[in-house]
Amino acid sequence: MNPVILFLLAAAVLAFILVAMAVRIIRPYERGLVERLGKFQRILDPGLNLIVPFFDTTLKVDMREVVLDVPPQYVITKDNVNVEVDCIVYAQVTDPVRSRYEIANYILAATKLAQTNLRNVIGELELDACLTSRDQINGQLRDVLDTATDKWGVKVNRVELQRIDPPGDITDAMSRQMKAERDKRATILDAEAIRQAEITKAEGMKQAAILEAEGVAAAVQKKADAEKYRRLTVAAGEAEAIGRVFNAIHEGKPDEKLITLKYLEMLPKLAEGNANKIFLPYEASGIISSLAAMVEGIRPKEGGDGQVGKADTAQTVAG
Repeated sequence: MNPVILFLLAAAVLAFILVAMAVRIIRPYERGLVERLGKFQRILDPGLNLIVPFFDTTLKVDMREVVLDVPPQYVITKDNVNVEVDCIVYAQVTDPVRSRYEIANYILAATKLAQTNLRNVIGELELDACLTSRDQINGQLRDVLDTATDKWGVKVNRVELQRIDPPGDITDAMSRQMKAERDKRATILDAEAIRQAEITKAEGMKQAAILEAEGVAAAVQKKADAEKYRRLTVAAGEAEAIGRVFNAIHEGKPDEKLITLKYLEMLPKLAEGNANKIFLPYEASGIISSLAAMVEGIRPKEGGDGQVGKADTAQTVAG
């Protein structure tokens, strides 16, 4: 084979190898660290990058957020209760250079740091505060871990407590306490409901009594007004009748004889009934005197006729 052709083939293969060694492709979530002869040279951004073959080496650093599962551990609270605590840490590399050269394994270091600071934070709180102040614990842990990992080029975004498990006897006591508290609240609510019902019932009875009294008063008022109207109407009618009779009498100009005759017409009515006594008005004596004068005026002057006249007068008086 021709030596020129062999040389060209060898040169092509060597060029291909050199190009393959010089080209570095960095993904979007990665950063590349270039070391030249053991010394940090530069950072490679995502995309196609070229390095010097045989002199440069490339290290890739993942810039995505990672989840660190902190192993469960027993922690003693401030009131000497041994609880089991488990948490999760969300961390992310912000500086690839420091995360590579400042610490060998930032994941393991952040996990151990989370365990240590978890003991410190929980140890300063009582059990009830630990169970009710998870957000406060998460915030304190995040601040402590973020401050400690900042020099490693790592940022702690969030810390979440998965569980806080007290001992079994403490859990039973808390369950009984919670049940007693709920029973107490239920009893208070029942008593309040009964009280409110009694108050509402009393208010209803009071309102009903008031309405009934107002109804009776209105009925009495209406009845009194009707009776008043009836009496006024009757009185007005009687007054009008009396006035008409009075006017008629005055217009007729009656004399004593007519009045006497009216009294005589009233005597049979006075004698009606079962009473054995008859009361005559005081003016009866005057009426009788007038009657006697009237009879005397019509008596005949002769003797014989006078006897007959006396008998007729007696019959007339008796009648």
